[in-house]
Amino acid sequence: MIGEGRLVNLATAEGHPASVMDMSFANQALSAEYLVKHAKGLKPQVYVVPEDLDKEIAKMKLESMGHKLDKLTPEQEHYLASWQEGT
Repeated sequence: MIGEGRLVNLATAEGHPASVMDMSFANQALSAEYLVKHAKGLKPQVYVVPEDLDKEIAKMKLESMGHKLDKLTPEQEHYLASWQEGT
């Protein structure tokens, strides 16, 4: 939704908490670094954030909170891979 030309959560509320924004900024920074490092092999287009970068950010966030990322069981991997769309 848009409010005053901006996202509603920024125009009518206080926006995202810092605990969410730090991951967003980390994602942006590491994605920009990835683009710079791989610029010669990339065509001008929109790219999805590489999954390994997303996972690394999640791992760093969890570690900063004193947690570790669990390894999925084969059953969990199968379940996640079985969805085609949506939740």
